[in-house]
Formats: sequence, structure tokens, C-alpha cells
Amino acid sequence: MSSAQKNLVIARAVMDQGLTIAQAAAKFGVSRQWVHQLVQRYRTGGVAAVLPQSKAPKSQPRLTSPAVRERVIALRQALVADGADAGPETIAWHLEREGFQVPSTSTIRRILHQAGLVTPQPKKRPKSSYLRFQAELPNGCWQADITYWFLADGTRVEILDFLDDHSRFLLTIQTSTLWTSADVVSVMDQLIATYGPPAATLTDNGIVFTARFTARPGAKNGFEKRLAAHQIQQRNGAPGHPQTQDKIERFHQP
Repeated sequence: MSSAQKNLVIARAVMDQGLTIAQAAAKFGVSRQWVHQLVQRYRTGGVAAVLPQSKAPKSQPRLTSPAVRERVIALRQALVADGADAGPETIAWHLEREGFQVPSTSTIRRILHQAGLVTPQPKKRPKSSYLRFQAELPNGCWQADITYWFLADGTRVEILDFLDDHSRFLLTIQTSTLWTSADVVSVMDQLIATYGPPAATLTDNGIVFTARFTARPGAKNGFEKRLAAHQIQQRNGAPGHPQTQDKIERFHQP
């Protein structure tokens, strides 16, 4: 069975045969998020919408304007000087806020390499050398992250999700065109009202989760203040090490 046929079979198993998202995921050996995406595509676009999507970059490096290239380099230098996260995703976020036509993160990474602004990393440790961490009880730790997806019409949306570290239970998954710290605080309040506060949270160093890498040393954003108000321990992965948030990063994979 081709990948296109499999996608269609999965979508119809839910839509026509009445399988739940979880049942379809287990039956076909894929993630629940992938089943959910296929069902949504099938509902809105029919058979054509569940065909494998092109993995080609959204933009071509040769079409990136000199102004965008210069701003990418300037942002990298400024963010590094401030001690803030200076990865391609963060640079893309700043470009979007400033009204630039945002290239793909792979293009931004290529620009940084060509400008000599990326330090080669030593050979990475094998995955087997890392100790496995898991909260001992539900609500011991919530992992949270923001990723993005492109809709069928090309619209870019950001996806916020919270996952219980112990049970892998998906506490919430929501979309927005752009998540702010205030938005994340609102979602956190809803989750605390529903499940009670966790003992700790684990996130990356995105500016919606922490202000520690901004230009204001010691400053706290809304999310950090809300955690402090509920005496929730805040944990942040080391910059450039997404494996710290391995469970939620793996959840994002189709």
C-alpha cells in the first residue's frame, strides 16, 4: 500500500467506519496527531487533501532578498550579544514581527552558515548515553511547547500543547496565528482550574515561557509570574538541546 493509499484508508477508517482517533492510530501504527491531521484534511479537502504533501522548502534561498539576508545576520548578532536564543526559529519570529517576508528556517540557517555565524558542534553523544527522565506521578511535571504548521491555503499557524510527563496524557492542544505570553498564561489558568497545578513545568527558552534571555536581566514574564504564584517549579531545557523536552518533541512528529 502506498503512502497516499494509507493516508486515505486512515482518514476513511475514522470518517466512514467510526474508529476513534486513538483506535486508528493504534491500528495503523501512526501518531494520534497524524490521524487527526488526516481527518481534518479529508473533511475540508476530500481525497486530494490527504495525498502526501511536498517537502520542498516554502521559499528558495536564491529568491531571498538582500535586505532579508542583512536583517537575518544583524538579528543573529544582536540576539547573541544579548545572551538570548538566536536560533533560526527565533530569528524567523523577529522577521515576521518586523514585517519582512520570512524565509524558511533552513534558509535562515544557510544564511548564518554562509556568514560564518554558526560554530560547528562536536560529534553528538549517542542517544543511549542519555539518562531517561520521567515524572513519578501525574501532575508531577507538564511539558509544553509551541510548534507550527502550514494550512492548505498556505496560512502559517502556531500550535501550543501541554503534555503530562508521567502519563503522556495530552492536556490541551490549541492553535493561534501567534501565541503571546498572555495567551499562554490564559491556557495555563484553564489547565490549572481543570487538573490542578503541576509540581513543575518543562519548556524550552521561548520568550512566551521565560524572559531570562531577554535584554532585561532578572525580568519575569507573565508565564513565570503565574508559576511563582502557584509555587510551580520552572524547568527550561538548555538552549540548542531539544532532547530535554523529548516527549513533547516526539509528540510533534507525524
